[in-house]
Amino acid sequence: MTNMPKGPLQGVRVVDLTTVMLGPFCTQILGEMGAEVIKIETPDGDVNRWTGESRSPGMSTGQLIKGRNKRSIVLNLKVVEAREAFEKLIKTADVFVHNIRPKAANRLAIDYETIAELNPSIIYASATGFGEAGPFADKPAYDDLIQGASGIASLYGKVTGTPRYIPSVMADKTTGLFLSNYISMALFHKERTGEGQKLHVPMYETFTAFVISEHMQGQTFVPATGPAGYTRMLTVHRKPYETMDGFICVVPYTQKHWMNFFTLVGEQNLIEDPRFSSQTDRTKNIDALYEIVSDSMKTRTTSDWLITLTDADIPAGPMNSPEDLFDCPHLDAVGMFPEIEHPTEGRIKHIKVPVTFSKTPGGLYRHSEKLGESTHAVLSELGFSKAEIIDLQNTGATSPKK
Repeated sequence: MTNMPKGPLQGVRVVDLTTVMLGPFCTQILGEMGAEVIKIETPDGDVNRWTGESRSPGMSTGQLIKGRNKRSIVLNLKVVEAREAFEKLIKTADVFVHNIRPKAANRLAIDYETIAELNPSIIYASATGFGEAGPFADKPAYDDLIQGASGIASLYGKVTGTPRYIPSVMADKTTGLFLSNYISMALFHKERTGEGQKLHVPMYETFTAFVISEHMQGQTFVPATGPAGYTRMLTVHRKPYETMDGFICVVPYTQKHWMNFFTLVGEQNLIEDPRFSSQTDRTKNIDALYEIVSDSMKTRTTSDWLITLTDADIPAGPMNSPEDLFDCPHLDAVGMFPEIEHPTEGRIKHIKVPVTFSKTPGGLYRHSEKLGESTHAVLSELGFSKAEIIDLQNTGATSPKK
């Protein structure tokens, strides 16, 4: 692609040995911010290539999103002939990131000690299910398992009576965000000192910290003063409210919001009600408070409420379905889903970088590639001759499965 956008990570080379969602989501962000991401894939390719809809094999909707701004190379690290290419690549890298469990990483000789010996200044970032030193260190982990272990599925159960997972790969993506943040921090340290280092981001601990932040409550003090769980999050009435013709999302929060709301719904007497007179009291009596909101919303249409609540300076908004997002006037105005022409997959919707930088905006500069599309080019850049590249291919070290 031409007109490559300048990103804050331009000039940083990332060797990416991640799969599925957590790692690829992290390296997608790094790539959007200008890093050169070289994604190493097995001959089978990342399983994500076959997850979701597609127009051609190995180019799923997930791959089109998470594979953008990455060069795909096939390198079968179980084949001894692939090792030389891998080591040469590592020596050129600023960052090496993988999500392979510790024992498997040792078997592949991609542990920190081995990688740091090849490139002492490298940022070595790993993300696995659990901390490296704990009893769960080598257990497998997927998003559903971490949602269950971290308490968030149980929190749903406290509200609905039936535990369930958030219908999004929330643990993977949240951990991927932490991973991209911490890699950037390590790069900042390296820029100032020249020092590389190892960092490890475990899904369980990371997502537990994310979930429990507001739910510590009675478990914060020692000894404990009560159970864990933030009351406002756990009331059955915290949900989109039914109106006369649909649903609406309403969040009166400050003292002023609630005073305005009570006046608006004709319940001025509640302004002096001791149950609702302060943030602390409202939190203790959140069930009763939100039930009032729920009952009130049923008396008008969604559009009427949106106008009335906005005029009263009470935060409110629509309840969109995923399909509604593509027709949202705000998202349309900011160009959230631009249509682009992919060189092999035709016209597709893209997701733009959601943040803005005044000097280094980043963005899309490389379309998602077919499996191994950049293998020959990268090997050539590493100094392999055409004959050596063919030899590597013949050994199975760099050949995608047919």
